[in-house]
Amino acid sequence: MTTLTGLTFGKLEWIPQFVANIDLTKCIGCGRCFKVCGRDVLHLRALNEEGEFVEDEDDEEIERKVMTIVDQAKCIGCQACSRVCPKNCYTHVALAVG
Repeated sequence: MTTLTGLTFGKLEWIPQFVANIDLTKCIGCGRCFKVCGRDVLHLRALNEEGEFVEDEDDEEIERKVMTIVDQAKCIGCQACSRVCPKNCYTHVALAVG
C-alpha cells in the first residue's frame, strides 16, 4: 500500500491529511472550522446535560454546542479546520491506496 499524495500548483508533492475525529470534550463550538471548510464536512450540533445530541433544539434544554463530522467523504485533506481550531480538537489521517 502507498499513501495518497497530491501536487500543489508549483508541482510540489504533499500528503493530504483527512479529518478523522473531533474531540468533543475539547470543542467549544466556536464555529471557526465550519467557516473555513468549503466542503460541507462539518456541522454544529447541540448537546444536552447528559452529553447526548439534541435533535430538536426548541424542545430540549441545550448545555452546549459542538462541531461534528457530517460528511467525511467530502473532506479534501487540507487541514484548514485544525489550523483555525483554538482547542486542538482535530485528528487527521493520511489515506492509504492500492
